[in-house]
Amino acid sequence: MKVKLIVAKAKNDVIGKDNDLIWHLPADMRFFTQSTKGHIVVMGRRNWDSIPLKYRPLYNRINVVITRSKTFSHPDCVVFNSVEAALDHYKSHAPTAEERDLFIIGGGQIYAYCMENNLLDEMYVTYIDHSFEGDTFFPEINEENWNKECIMEHAIDEKNKHAFKVYKFTKP
Repeated sequence: MKVKLIVAKAKNDVIGKDNDLIWHLPADMRFFTQSTKGHIVVMGRRNWDSIPLKYRPLYNRINVVITRSKTFSHPDCVVFNSVEAALDHYKSHAPTAEERDLFIIGGGQIYAYCMENNLLDEMYVTYIDHSFEGDTFFPEINEENWNKECIMEHAIDEKNKHAFKVYKFTKP
């Protein structure tokens, strides 16, 4: 099982505002869905709360919520009080862990924690060719520690108002 991070970020590293996505990029959302389907998605509590009810839990994925709250529970997700507890559980106790990858899907604090503590094997980062106003930012990537490969480019079209590129980062 690999631990992967997946994110879309603006030129100015913004990833959200008021606990919500700022942009509407169906092609990138399709990439996110195809990448994470059948796997484990790990998110913070506010990220979970921000998913519209009609999409929550994220379909055909094990939804994991990381929260400091000792009382939070929800029938549609698995709850852990730390990222490490979730990783330990799925690496050692889950019988299907070998077939699934674990995707860190946000928010900002969870991304920063995983990067600072070197918990990631791969990252998929969508770079949106536009700056946005926001209150949540993606941490700086030290590219010296990663191999970087462009795996997708998408131009502006009738459904996607901003051009973007998706990069895959792997450990050297």
